[in-house]
Amino acid sequence: MTHRAEEVPRTVGAVPTPVPSTGPGTRTPVRRRLAALTGAVLLGAALAGCADRGAAPAEASAQPSTPAPTGDGPARTSEGMLVVTDFGADSVTFLDPSEPDGGPGRSSVTVGTAPYGIALDDDGTAWVATAEGVAAVDTATRERTALIPYESGTGPVTTGEYRGGGMGIALSPDGKHVYVGVNVPGGNGTLEVVDTAERRVVTSVPVGRRPFDVDVSRDGRQVYTTDHDSFGVTVVDAGTWRSRRIEVAPYGTEGGLGSWLKPHYTAVRPSDGALLIPFEGERLAVVDPDTGRVRIERMTADTHQHGVTVTDDGSLYVVGTGPIDPTEDEGPSLTVRAPDGEERVVPLSGPHEDVAVSADGRTAYVSGGFTRDGYWNGLSVVDVATGEVRRVQAGVRPLGIAVL
Repeated sequence: MTHRAEEVPRTVGAVPTPVPSTGPGTRTPVRRRLAALTGAVLLGAALAGCADRGAAPAEASAQPSTPAPTGDGPARTSEGMLVVTDFGADSVTFLDPSEPDGGPGRSSVTVGTAPYGIALDDDGTAWVATAEGVAAVDTATRERTALIPYESGTGPVTTGEYRGGGMGIALSPDGKHVYVGVNVPGGNGTLEVVDTAERRVVTSVPVGRRPFDVDVSRDGRQVYTTDHDSFGVTVVDAGTWRSRRIEVAPYGTEGGLGSWLKPHYTAVRPSDGALLIPFEGERLAVVDPDTGRVRIERMTADTHQHGVTVTDDGSLYVVGTGPIDPTEDEGPSLTVRAPDGEERVVPLSGPHEDVAVSADGRTAYVSGGFTRDGYWNGLSVVDVATGEVRRVQAGVRPLGIAVL
């Protein structure tokens, strides 16, 4: 069946300073209870935008470094292998998802501290957002060929969810630029633009707080950052570098930095360029990036949601990390949503973070790294047709995934 939608007006304007608390809006009972937390509790949670309750980030400091390219030599990298970012280490790991242990060709390459997102170029270069800079990895030789420092002041190099440095990353359709969302602790982030030929940052654009994800329109004219702690998306014109903000907050912005009910990752719908942003397994925000209009559609997983991807036929894949309230909400899952809104929810064991789909659309790969506590060092491999799930060993706290 096709779910009914409601239109939600949203203001469009300049990128803001930190978002103040506003009214509660419409919520399910669980969300209403969360919104009723006292101001003191919300203040204590202000630095834990997606935190496990009672858990505070314990980030290990590290001095900036530029590690030399490492690996296990010129191992064979075949089509269909995966390369995943090791958020709990300083590497990316190559593996064969058909083998439980990653296969004989499994190896890791040092890229930089706490790698997050990854984007794969047509020439075989994997671009990786790390805490230190954007790393370029030759996937054929399995060597890091560059580490491009950020222009933004991100402070000391640290690890964990709240570390400064690159988060979301994407390529322009022509492959000439890499766009990386850079988290600047304590303030708004930036979108840094890397020239892939010159391998240097050529411009930067202010965006919102903690840009979890970066996406690009199919024609390459617009770049989108999903600004987790600013409750919105920043739309950047790739010709003029002018930006504007669209608020995406179907539950409102009550709670500010301490709220769970924020956007995480975005998928660009192939058919019309709409931005698809899931919330809590309950609501899908469908955003027109040109007009700023936000339409809300119903979802069914009832779980806190993070990573998304969309295939060419318009099927949406959404990762559920687990319940906000274990007495009310469902556990981790993968939602497979057809273009008409019909959904299948595949249960997963343990929290997961991001998802990629094989070229033939038959298999989904879901990373077990997770930005919060409860992660595990592997991937769930999901048969899309049957819902069968098996586990594959990966690196250390795997987050981003690219299918080679």
